[in-house]
Amino acid sequence: MTDANRQQDPSVQPPIRQVPRIHIVGRKNSGKTTLVCDLVRELTRQGHRVATIKHTHHNHELDTPGKDSHKHRESGAAGVGILSSQMTAAFVPVSRDEDEETRYARFNVMFNDCDLILVEGDLSTAATKIEVWRSSVAEAPYAASDQSISVVVTDDPVESVPVVWPRSDISELARRVAAM
Repeated sequence: MTDANRQQDPSVQPPIRQVPRIHIVGRKNSGKTTLVCDLVRELTRQGHRVATIKHTHHNHELDTPGKDSHKHRESGAAGVGILSSQMTAAFVPVSRDEDEETRYARFNVMFNDCDLILVEGDLSTAATKIEVWRSSVAEAPYAASDQSISVVVTDDPVESVPVVWPRSDISELARRVAAM
């Protein structure tokens, strides 16, 4: 189908491209959230469009119990959206047998206009992982024993990890992340 035909038929959507997804991992209090926020600011300054996802293993009720959207979902809606003048949100229940890669693919659709998706957390993913580490955490970096982690970001001396990028130069760090 040609672009002209797509323009005439709004139901025809262009194919969804795979948005690069990089996970920022690390031990508790290692600086994951701070690094994600610093990278978003710098990548945006450099002209990139960045989306983020916070990964958690905890069961959180993301919708507010008692609110209309929560009542819609509780009544059996397959998905619930909230559209306001300032934000759009979607709550999509998942089946117990749905794997995380399938769930990440849903974000890929929603964030398809972005250049990069940064995920805070998820050591078990097969996607690219960058570990942030500080010696004050007192435990060795995960990368010392987990070869699936591509690089460790730190300004502290660290042993037993193959690749280390300095944390202090956020501009250079953002360029390296964007090139992954």
